[in-house]
Amino acid sequence: MSFQTGLSGLNASSRNLDVIGNNIANANTTGMKSSRTEFSAMYSSMLGFGGASNNGIGVEVGSTAQQFSQGSIATTGNGLDVAINGNGFFQIKLADGTPAYTRDGSFKLDKDGFIKTNANANVMGFPTDVNGVPTSVTLQPIKLPTGAPIAAKQTDSVRLRMNLDAQATPAAGVVGNPAAVPPVLAVAPTPRSTYGTSVNVYDAQGVATSVSLYFEKDVAANTWNVFSSLDTTAQPSTAPIGVITFNTDGTIATATPAPAATPPDFAIVLPASSIASRNPNDADGLLDQAVTIDLGNTDGNDATAVTQYGTSFAIADLTQNGYTAGELTGVNIGEDGVISARYSNGQTQAAGQLALADFRNTQGLTPLGGNAWAETFASGSPISGSPAEGKFGALRAGALEDSNVELTAELVNMMTAQRAYQANAQTIKTQDQIMSTLVNLK
Repeated sequence: MSFQTGLSGLNASSRNLDVIGNNIANANTTGMKSSRTEFSAMYSSMLGFGGASNNGIGVEVGSTAQQFSQGSIATTGNGLDVAINGNGFFQIKLADGTPAYTRDGSFKLDKDGFIKTNANANVMGFPTDVNGVPTSVTLQPIKLPTGAPIAAKQTDSVRLRMNLDAQATPAAGVVGNPAAVPPVLAVAPTPRSTYGTSVNVYDAQGVATSVSLYFEKDVAANTWNVFSSLDTTAQPSTAPIGVITFNTDGTIATATPAPAATPPDFAIVLPASSIASRNPNDADGLLDQAVTIDLGNTDGNDATAVTQYGTSFAIADLTQNGYTAGELTGVNIGEDGVISARYSNGQTQAAGQLALADFRNTQGLTPLGGNAWAETFASGSPISGSPAEGKFGALRAGALEDSNVELTAELVNMMTAQRAYQANAQTIKTQDQIMSTLVNLK
């Protein structure tokens, strides 16, 4: 026994206590991954006539291994809080431009619209179109359009799904003929407003204009005339702007005037002259626009269309694809990492997709502090991808991943490490007593 053996035990136990103390200190740190001390025995090999002889000379710390097990996920309700449920790291870029990786999804939005971490690092992701489809695999800082409203979109299509009453009498009414066999009863004309609806459409500047649609039963069987009025104070046009005919089974047969579309799509094109903009800046009529009234189809893409059945007139769907300008009001992040921005005009548009990275050897990552890691030669190069694809975990918005430190286990480990430290100190004390005995020999 030597002093060096006991001293190596004291050093190793002290390092172990440091690691345990760090784990306990970070028990509430978001995305924290615990570590453990792994010891290695030391031997002194001596070549002798009788062969190799190995003498133990103490212990050393072989490694401080990080434990990348999943932490529990806690709901926060904050839309910019994101937890990874599974493999992967958020990709970030530090203030000095260094790439780094983190499991801490407590993100913030800065004054310029960039999503950042608490350490002021940019969160990286893929650019997407407004539907959330990635447009590039090149990582870039994710930025939300907070500085200016999104532009208005001009309406070019209105979706209409309805049923026209097959039992309706012609709008012109019926002239009575009591002498006929059987007698024909007189029916008063049906007011044009009986079967009607309206919808707001938007011009290129986002100014809304109300479009009214009125449907009149024609004297020809299974035929309806369509009329339009943009202002309730104006008289409806005397000439129909469209005609819809139906088959004998109540399904739509034709719609005119039709756009350059291939059947079984049915639509009516409202000419620009029938949609006069209410925009005060449109004195010359340049903002007037033609609008297509989509009446549906009967193929596999959309099995619904305008019908003529023997039930009351009813509108099932009436929507249009335009909108006015809008300010950012909220953000939602999906499981696939697509960031959906909500605007004051009711629109929701994708503004990018969070990117994840994984490594062949996650224990080879080196901690940087601030809940971040950097790649090393031991970890290998990062493999980038989208959340919920392949081996990458899914994201949970409005939640954070807690530290994976098991506090009870760490307290038990601390007591064990303390006993080991005391035992090694005792070996040094015993060695000192032996040395004193030798020195005192006479």
